[in-house]
Amino acid sequence: MNLQERKRTRLKGYNYSHIGAYFITICVKDREEILSEIIVGDGVLDIPKNILTQYGETATRIINQMGSFYDNISIDKYVVMPNHIHFILRVSEKQTENGTSGTPSPTNFVVSKFVSSYKRFCNKEYGRNIWQRSYHDHIIRNEKDYMKIWEYIDTNINKWEKDCFYTKKPQ
Repeated sequence: MNLQERKRTRLKGYNYSHIGAYFITICVKDREEILSEIIVGDGVLDIPKNILTQYGETATRIINQMGSFYDNISIDKYVVMPNHIHFILRVSEKQTENGTSGTPSPTNFVVSKFVSSYKRFCNKEYGRNIWQRSYHDHIIRNEKDYMKIWEYIDTNINKWEKDCFYTKKPQ
């Protein structure tokens, strides 16, 4: 039996320890909507509300704690959706106490280690693995790209029913 080769999700030859910003999306297995529920009102001007579940509250708490685990990583912006989470992860140079550069080494793939740790911390609290195997990343190339992604994260809840991860519920 020949197994289909998985599509590469990382940019070939790119060092994911480089200083910069990355747009990360992590999805729940089978797109199960367990992180939150988006409630859309009946009125035209009603703003959708994103009500976090216990899973979503845990995901939020841990994403906020992750910066304290890494000297050179911060989360600039994030949103927890019903079946996925988006965030902008920034890898920066940090000076250590002895004055040497805290720049990530090329063999230390900071982004993948961060995502792996995040999933592991969440799963430990959940008591099970809820995440799909991999994650999506986009290397943010410039300020315009950064601002476009920031706006996407800001408005993602408002566009939930048009989101590629939206799964229509049976009536």
